Amino acid sequence: MVRTFNKYVLNPMMLRVAGRKHWYAGVIRHTGRRSGKRYATPVVADRVADGFIVPLPYGTGVDWLRNVMAAAGATITVGGETFDVVEPTIIDAATAAPQLSQRRRTAWERFGIDTFLKVKIAS
Repeated sequence: MVRTFNKYVLNPMMLRVAGRKHWYAGVIRHTGRRSGKRYATPVVADRVADGFIVPLPYGTGVDWLRNVMAAAGATITVGGETFDVVEPTIIDAATAAPQLSQRRRTAWERFGIDTFLKVKIAS
């Protein structure tokens, strides 16, 4: 029920501000793997040395993630900047933790998030 509410109510509202400078949420833009349609999904994307780490609170079966994996990339807008990203990889919390700030590690642990998407900024 929470997932459905977020998808159809909260996400459309979040997209109005996601990706803007000084806002915590970014936007990942991806192409539907079957439809070819372009989609935008609000996400929390933490900048790391070579790209971004995105927590996966709903696991790895969500449509946007499946689209990114199928396309082997996407576009992320965070803090008013847009980046093409490639090499999407699913990583566990132990792999993500050393790359994240203590604040983020603590938050994701409290929420029980143990799976993340790691993407690299395209050169």
